[in-house]
Amino acid sequence: MRYPAGWFRTFCVTAALTAPALAAAAGAQALPWKPDKPVTLVVPYAAGGGTDAMARALSKQLGAILAQPVVVENVPGADGLIGARRVMEARPDGYTLLLHVPSIIVTKYLPGTKGIDPLAKLQPITAVAQSPAAIVASGKLPVSSLADLVEYCRTASRPCSVASGESLARIFAQQIAAETRIPDVVVVNYRGTGPIVTDLIANNVNMAFTGITAALPHHQAGALKILATMGQTRAAALPDVPTSAEAGFPQFQSVTWYGLFAPKGTPQAVGEALVAATREAVKAPDARRAIETAGGEPLVNSMTEFAAQVRRDSERLSALVKKYPIE
Repeated sequence: MRYPAGWFRTFCVTAALTAPALAAAAGAQALPWKPDKPVTLVVPYAAGGGTDAMARALSKQLGAILAQPVVVENVPGADGLIGARRVMEARPDGYTLLLHVPSIIVTKYLPGTKGIDPLAKLQPITAVAQSPAAIVASGKLPVSSLADLVEYCRTASRPCSVASGESLARIFAQQIAAETRIPDVVVVNYRGTGPIVTDLIANNVNMAFTGITAALPHHQAGALKILATMGQTRAAALPDVPTSAEAGFPQFQSVTWYGLFAPKGTPQAVGEALVAATREAVKAPDARRAIETAGGEPLVNSMTEFAAQVRRDSERLSALVKKYPIE
């Protein structure tokens, strides 16, 4: 039997394009729960930051695996509480999910939240990835290291300002001021990482504790300076940038997990399906690129393991916020 010219190349290309879709379909059929309508993934921050980038990469792959669209919905405000509340009040059926970071732990300590604890009404599902936070300075400052930044802020003619897109950054701002004796630090609150980056580039604000994702391209271009990362080891995306410990400030530690949550009462089968789907989703090239750009690595664990991780971080961060109250 004779085949048309080029048939083998066409066959290979078609197979390459079709295989991921078939694999995703097969995976969805094997899940203990499968949605029959679109799923909403709430991001409690403005578009443009690391959490948003992670959510969009994850949603694309989850949509393919679950065979239903997974729609990212940005609901910023109140240090992530407005978005969290959107999920806290949703039906516990797997159709409304939250992607959040460790700042959710200290929400109950925020002024004006009346002690509301989102974790009391949310079910931890799984971590997606983890990435060290970064200490970022404006490219217009005459500093090239974290020690330089501390010395600059100690002696500057006007107080240094720290941008905060979420509650943990405010705690770290107080910590760095107290433990390095920087006088009169001004904390400026923002609704997301995107606006922080814009003002850092313009030097309207001097420094920030933030994720790597949004700052990285501007660091590479010289508009921002990532002076240190706050994990135990150097970030994969920033092999030439020291950790805070290497920079001489081991007390400044912060590793951000990107965690998936559902409303309290979500059935176990739904949670297990979401864990299995997430484990497959992070293997996709798009998702891996988003994780690597954030300077992180995939970290998909079971519901029990993630709940334990949240509890451990809750103990650690609660102790820190009691020492440095959120104002």
